[in-house]
Amino acid sequence: VKVKIPFGNKYLDAIFSVPEKKSTYGVILTHGAGGDMNFPHLLSLAAYLASHGVLCLRFTCKGLNVAYRTKAFKTVVEYLKLSDDYKLSGVFLAGRSMGSRAAASLIHQLSQDDDDDDFIQGLICLSYPLHRPKLQSKLRDEDLLCIRCPVLFVSGSADEMCEKKLLEGVASKMKAPKKIHWIDKANHGMAVKGRTTDDVMEEINAQVFSWLRENVELEHR
Repeated sequence: VKVKIPFGNKYLDAIFSVPEKKSTYGVILTHGAGGDMNFPHLLSLAAYLASHGVLCLRFTCKGLNVAYRTKAFKTVVEYLKLSDDYKLSGVFLAGRSMGSRAAASLIHQLSQDDDDDDFIQGLICLSYPLHRPKLQSKLRDEDLLCIRCPVLFVSGSADEMCEKKLLEGVASKMKAPKKIHWIDKANHGMAVKGRTTDDVMEEINAQVFSWLRENVELEHR
């Protein structure tokens, strides 16, 4: 289902992947610095989640400024929260690369607001860009260290923007419950020599879904 979400004086293009049965939880998904919501990894994940009963809303926001992308993400969360068509009890924010930075930044922002109402259940970071290539001294970890909700990282063990030891170090300092799934030998774009994109995506999709299920079940015990 295609929708246009009002954002300032323009609109954000978005698409709902709707499961057959009514979903109580949803995932909001966005792309990295390049590409848009039809990036193959996002298409694959959205289709997988919907076929496993999780509503997925993915959107395009072209700005290259994290603050702007964060604002766009907030608009999409509010849109879904107020939606009459899909009454959800909670959502997980997910993004690829820069999209995951925007999601982390938004969760940090909202957690500082007094009206934080637990609508956001968790964060999924696909290829989180912890640092610029070869600039390991400047870590983009300030939002991650302030987040309290569960976080899943899916990163390539050869990601040039997220050195394995550095992410593990940041994770050990995080207050939030967190899990890291390493895609062996994958780079920032999740490409692995000798494996097809579909094969890598199957691994990522299955990890994301099983983590979602664990975290939704924890809620309902």
